[in-house]
Amino acid sequence: MEPTAPQEACFEAGVKFGSLYHQFAGTPISPDSADSLAAAMEEAIENQPFCEAVTVSVRTEALEDAIAEGGADYTELTGRLINVEMRIGYEGVTVETSMAMEDGYPLMQVDAVKE
Repeated sequence: MEPTAPQEACFEAGVKFGSLYHQFAGTPISPDSADSLAAAMEEAIENQPFCEAVTVSVRTEALEDAIAEGGADYTELTGRLINVEMRIGYEGVTVETSMAMEDGYPLMQVDAVKE
């Protein structure tokens, strides 16, 4: 059985999230670099096929807490420091996705599928 367009669109969203998370996890981040890193993440993922929009926002308070726990003026980027929203378009299907903290874990999820 061939996958449907909505299934393919959801798969594409998963590819984008995997790329975003694993490409940037561990990147040094500080309050001074947070905005430029978020913009770089958005622009990098928007280059991928079928990606219509990406919004990355740094959770400022979580970033400040992580820096305070360490011994430097920066920390490593982890999923707990960012919120992400993505819109994928594939063969007439739009998939809205997000990543946010849930129960201490950065949960990536499909929020809506529109045909």
